[in-house]
Parts: sequence; C-alpha cells; structure tokens
Amino acid sequence: MATDFHHGVRVIEINEGVRTIRTIRTIATAVIGIVCTASDADATAFPLDTAVLITNVSQAIGKAGTAGTLAKTLDAIADQCSPLIVAVRVAEGTTPAETTSNLIGTTTSAGRYTGMKALRAAQAQLGVTPRILAAPGLDTLPVATELVALAQELRAFVYAACDGCATKEEAVTYRENFGQREIMLLWPDFTAWDTATNAAATTWATARAVGLRAKLDEEQGWHKSLSNVAVNGVTGLTRDVYWDLQNPATDAGYLNANEVTCLINKDGYRFWGNRTCSDEPLFAFEVATRTAQVLADSIADAMMWAVDKPLTPMLIKDIVETINAKMREWKANGYLIDGQAWYDEDANTPATLKEGKLAIDYDYTPVPPAENIMFRQRITDRYFADFAALINS
Repeated sequence: MATDFHHGVRVIEINEGVRTIRTIRTIATAVIGIVCTASDADATAFPLDTAVLITNVSQAIGKAGTAGTLAKTLDAIADQCSPLIVAVRVAEGTTPAETTSNLIGTTTSAGRYTGMKALRAAQAQLGVTPRILAAPGLDTLPVATELVALAQELRAFVYAACDGCATKEEAVTYRENFGQREIMLLWPDFTAWDTATNAAATTWATARAVGLRAKLDEEQGWHKSLSNVAVNGVTGLTRDVYWDLQNPATDAGYLNANEVTCLINKDGYRFWGNRTCSDEPLFAFEVATRTAQVLADSIADAMMWAVDKPLTPMLIKDIVETINAKMREWKANGYLIDGQAWYDEDANTPATLKEGKLAIDYDYTPVPPAENIMFRQRITDRYFADFAALINS
C-alpha cells in the first residue's frame, strides 16, 4: 500500500477468494494425434514432418491423396465424429525399416522435430495438445513403443494393434512387450467397404478407436471406456473371435483376461475390453489412466495464476478450495466417485516454505467400468405360500 500523504478516499482492490479452475474444455481431451504416410497428399496442406491441425476431417480427406495411410485413417475417424486432429505426414521409405525410422523421427540439428515427435510442437504451434494417439497400419512394435514414450510426455493415450499377430495366442504374447498404462492393444482389425476396389478390405481398428474415443469424450466424457459402444462404418472382422456374454471361456474372455481388447459383433461391431497394459494395478483400466491425466493437467494448468503470488495462508486456502470446488463439480457430473485437496503441515516445513516451496495434496477415486456384473439366480417355492389365496380371491 502506498504510504504517501493523501487527504481523501482511496479504493484498493483485494482479489482473493475461490478461482474457477480453467480446465481444458471437454473437447480438448478429444484431440487426436496421428502419424501417417501419403506420398500423393497435397504437400501444402500436409507438409512432411509437420504437425497440421485439421478442424474439418471430411474436407481434409480430399487433400490427403489415396496412397499410404492418411486418407484411410481420416475416413475411419470421420465415420465416428469430426474432432480436432493433429496429423503428421512422414515420407514412406524404400524399405519398411526406413519407414519405421521416418515414423519415429528425431530432433534435427536446427532443433526441429520430425516424425511423431512433431506432435510435441502442436501446443506451441497450433494451440492444442494431442491426447489420443495412433499410427494406424504402421504401428509396428518399435513405432508403438515410441508412441507410448511420447504419450507419457504429452499425457496422452495410445491405441495400437497387436502387430503381425494372426492368432489370439500371438496377440497375448505380443502384449508382454508393454507395461505402461498409456497404451491399449487391439486385436484383430475390422473390415469395411473400399470404394476404390469395390470390395471389402481391412480397416485398421486403431483408426476407428481414436475416432470413437474422441466421440465418447465429446458426448459422454473421458470417464466412459471405449468398450461396448457400436463402431460406425465397419462390416466385419479380419479374424474370427468367439464371444459370449455369459461365458468367460471364449476367445474374447481369453484376450480380455490378458489385457488385450478385442473386437466383437453383437448388435453392431464393438470394441470389447477396458484394460491397459499397465504393470500398476491402480491403472489397469483405460478410464483410470485418462482420469489421472485429465486431473493432473487441469489442476496444474489452472493454477498458473498462483505462481509467484505472495505465499500467504490466504493464497493456500484459495488454492485448496479452488481444487475442491472442481472436485465437487466432477463428482456431481459423474466424472469422479469423489476427490479432495488439503494442506499437509508435515509436508510444508518452515524451511521449505521459506524457500517458496508449497505442497498441496489431493486424492481422487476414478469411476470404474461395470466390467463384471453378476446376477445371483435362485429357484424357490416360497411363492406358492399364498397360492390358494390367489385362486380363491
């Protein structure tokens, strides 16, 4: 406060109280990041090794060419919804190994990202962060492994195929390559009508998965799993999958028990499975991982206003209550079972506070999917007790 002499009235604004958490809008969790090839794509619309923002997927298909994976991936996404998409086109190599290297990318001597690493630049260049990642038709083990590493940086989630797996047993063996919570493996693929060949052809399940994931985020929320939702635009499966709703001893049951999401046909074609490849049971479910990611980024980003403010008890109260207000909102809307933030005196010693360090704790319980519903059926004769009365009444 100024200390110079004044004869009159002054008004000093004191901006305290609960702030509204400026969370990423629901649609922002639905931003897809894809890495594709397309040798005949419009080079102006899709320059190589450059993150491009697509706001109208149907229009973008017309500039994606017909070769490679870009146009087919965009078409598969468009069948589900029209989300924001960050696409990176890479050059198809003369060998599969060269293509793999192009997909993985690097950082050039000029500091420019290439391949999938160009997705890192999306926030700075395009104002969005890809949260749903895939490289449909190109996700070999090395590519999928690098996508997971990128997902950890971006707090994103990867959908990848069980590459090269012809049987369910091979798919389960392939799953052993991963232990991260940021990936869900899919097996087998879908088929769909190809207007270019006038015949049914493989359409990558991963392309349909990212489109459906974005649709669910927009329409229901990140707390709803990919499983048991009808997929648009598909006509069949590339492999036979035995599934029965009441019998765990099926192909689908075997795959799900080993953390592989499969494809089924029941009232339409669907993904069937909720599990990630996490070696940490707390994040076994897809929704648990995505809930953790959304909370971490939403709370951290919304607290930028507090950085470098005077570290007073009022500031701490404001931070805690602001988080708790958002937790109550998430709970009321069904995104969380519950959650709470608090100030832990033991974690904030005079020495750490003196250094400008503040620790705020919060916990939460994600909403799990109703994966295993059991009905307990009994046969009884107790309803005969008043049988005669019912006849004679």
